[in-house]
Amino acid sequence: MSQLKNRRSNMKQWYETLFENYGKKYDSESFTQGTMGECDFIEDEISHNKNIRILDIGCGTGRHSIELAKRGYSVTGIDLSESMLKRAKEKAKEQKVNIDFRKADARSLPFEDEFDLAIMLCEGGFSLMETDEMNYQILQNAAKSLKENGKLIFTTLNALFPLYHSVKDFIESQKQDGNANCEQSFFDLMTFREYNTTSLEDDSGNEMELHCNERYYVPSEISWLLKSLDFKTIDIYGAKLGAFSRKDKLTTEDFEMLIIAER
Repeated sequence: MSQLKNRRSNMKQWYETLFENYGKKYDSESFTQGTMGECDFIEDEISHNKNIRILDIGCGTGRHSIELAKRGYSVTGIDLSESMLKRAKEKAKEQKVNIDFRKADARSLPFEDEFDLAIMLCEGGFSLMETDEMNYQILQNAAKSLKENGKLIFTTLNALFPLYHSVKDFIESQKQDGNANCEQSFFDLMTFREYNTTSLEDDSGNEMELHCNERYYVPSEISWLLKSLDFKTIDIYGAKLGAFSRKDKLTTEDFEMLIIAER
């Protein structure tokens, strides 16, 4: 039994395999094209205060970290993927900004009461994990990293959407030439997990087929999880790509939710 557990622990998850060599292709995916507008929203939420410290959890290739650093903010970006971090560091060097990029697991962060703001955008870790407990660990570590009056801004998949729409059809309608292709998709009503088969070509031109699954959440779940972590104010909205706004009431038409929580 112990040998079986060890084999399972050594197996790579789909998101680890995906991000081994996908930094350049990732930056061309349709869902990564809203950086400027999303950073505009973040700036408004922190009242353009350049003295605050920002933690970007699941920073990927650093698109939000780099843009915020260019605007004068102090940013620390963490990610599980060495390949994505390498790409982030290359881009930061090209754009002449200094960012503290670190390899770290969002389920076990080394920070405590250090940041004024934590962001997790475009499913930066949260909702990708294979168990609910792991996803909760990410929220726990995000909360732990924040100062007493800190703020958490993140997006996650809206479980109200697949109750009324096909996830596969939505993904296919958004993708551009060269993007990853969703071949099959199944939404499990008992677990709120979407299982799909995705085909793509990595940065070296190798064709890959991944069997993915992601957790979707309903607003009441998110509110309960955050309240259990002592967040005092929790606001949930629809997340429009590149156009986050407190004016967008969450509906069944929103593929993602935007959550703003304050301690």
